[in-house]
Amino acid sequence: QVQLVESGGGLVQPGGSLRLSCAASGFTFSSSPMSWYRQAPGKERELVATISSFGGSTNYADSVKGRFTISRDNAKKMVYLQMNRLKPEDTAVYFCEASVLVGSYRSNYWGQGTQVTVSS
Repeated sequence: QVQLVESGGGLVQPGGSLRLSCAASGFTFSSSPMSWYRQAPGKERELVATISSFGGSTNYADSVKGRFTISRDNAKKMVYLQMNRLKPEDTAVYFCEASVLVGSYRSNYWGQGTQVTVSS
């Protein structure tokens, strides 16, 4: 079955960096666009960044452009989110999401999330 396991979250001071990782299994990773979402307390889940199947195209939320970088390694079935110059408003649970082709349709799958807290 599809599994997505995030790691790399933690507590970091404002201005610091973290690198999130997502290990994928149970589907054809190289055919699946991947995304990172986040959800802060009391707020809706929001899209942070997306990367195409082979990594040739990326998109970012305006709030993270220039600070975050999404990347993937199809050989390792991993997707990453490098987060630099972190701000307190980046505090949230970060989720990895896969858009998986199932027959003629795409279904979305989520990991369990990893907590990122930016605080001094």
